[in-house]
Amino acid sequence: MTSRPRHPLRVVESRRLTLVAATPGLVDADLEGRAVFSEAIGAEVPKNWPPELYETTAMRVARSQLEDPAEHGWSIWYLLTRLRNVPEVIGICGFKGKPDEAGSVEIGYSVLKQFRVQGYATEAVTRLITWAFSHQNVIEVTAETLPYLQQSIRVMEKNGLTFVGRGSEHGVVRYAVQKSHNH
Repeated sequence: MTSRPRHPLRVVESRRLTLVAATPGLVDADLEGRAVFSEAIGAEVPKNWPPELYETTAMRVARSQLEDPAEHGWSIWYLLTRLRNVPEVIGICGFKGKPDEAGSVEIGYSVLKQFRVQGYATEAVTRLITWAFSHQNVIEVTAETLPYLQQSIRVMEKNGLTFVGRGSEHGVVRYAVQKSHNH
């Protein structure tokens, strides 16, 4: 592993996290395995990587999405802790594509089990909502989850998203926040 991370494309920071926007090369490294990914991102990769919902199929979809340069930043972002001497990859947060014609973008997130209930997902979502709303064409950020996933709903609520109804799939609920002077 290199001693200095090589952060491609975009990096945004929050209080405890560095968020690194995925690139095709970074996703390729992730798909190749922990050692290759660790070298590419310049951080430790826990043994239980990847987080739920971001297994091989989802990562291949993200990799395909990133073939379009207009999608860069509107795909996944890797979450790296900044509290230790050596950064550690703890999860993924990101968008399901660039904003639609109405100015809406959907966000998703997943943190490895050992890093849950510590505010990392909330912090990452906060930072990426701010990033999304910094784009003039984005007026709404949405998220979907299952109604029994209370931790996920709590992340949304802490970020100002409110229940708006049924989601895009059966049994899923949708939350949203509109751009305002606070964002």
